[in-house]
Amino acid sequence: MGFFRSHFALNKSQRNGIFILLLLIIILQAVIIWMNYLPSHSEGVENDEELTLFRNRLDSISNVKQHTQDTIYPFNPNYLTDHKAYQLGMNVEEIDRLLNYRKQGNWINSSEDFKQVTQVDDSLLKKLSPSFRFPEWVTKRNIDNVDNNLRSAPVTVVFRDINSASAEDLKQINGIGEVLAERIVKYRYRLGGFQDMIQLNDVYGLSPEVISRVKMQFKVITKPAITKVSINTASESEISEIPYFNPELARKIVNYRNLHERIRSFEELKSIPDFPADKIERIQLYLSLD
Repeated sequence: MGFFRSHFALNKSQRNGIFILLLLIIILQAVIIWMNYLPSHSEGVENDEELTLFRNRLDSISNVKQHTQDTIYPFNPNYLTDHKAYQLGMNVEEIDRLLNYRKQGNWINSSEDFKQVTQVDDSLLKKLSPSFRFPEWVTKRNIDNVDNNLRSAPVTVVFRDINSASAEDLKQINGIGEVLAERIVKYRYRLGGFQDMIQLNDVYGLSPEVISRVKMQFKVITKPAITKVSINTASESEISEIPYFNPELARKIVNYRNLHERIRSFEELKSIPDFPADKIERIQLYLSLD
């Protein structure tokens, strides 16, 4: 026991020193722990940057989501489900009208049909209609209907008389220059006047396209007074004076008529050698079978 007393028995000053030492150790440890948990200025800046970046990402995601919600992909309104229709902004009554209409076997083929069936307001129709997609045959039919309506609209066209038109008048037609205009006037003079607009086909150099343009502005209003020649009684000289004929062809016609006693149809004339069969329609304007 004396041994332990000699080593562990402390006086008052020694005990005070040990107590102060322990207190300092505790305070130092507390300061160290507090310093470890205290965030530094640089860490605060980094945390602020990370927070800003995170917020930006959230905003981007929100914008993408909003854009996705506003985007309406092409669709056929005949196959709208109630869920999809609700997402597009239609109310319950409008959806029911659409579904009931389809249950009856009816089809929506235009924006006007959709409006009439569902009774949606104009603002929603304006939003949805650009995304409507219909089968090709429906689209073509709608276009044809528009064209038919345009064609059926009354159009007043004032025609001029081809038999009184001057060369200057004819030059106003696209595709007719000075040469063709003069050629038409000279050919009209040879005929004594056009009996039918089909005779324009005999004017050398006039294309079918140009003739069509002429017919859009001119027609035969005043026909020249002529007496048709009977192909069965006229002489060679009388026949040769008919437009499109010449003395040689007139002789062949008379010979054919004598051989067959008479000519019974204009089609029969086509069997005569060198007869201009392609001009039979124009020739009939001057002949009769009497």
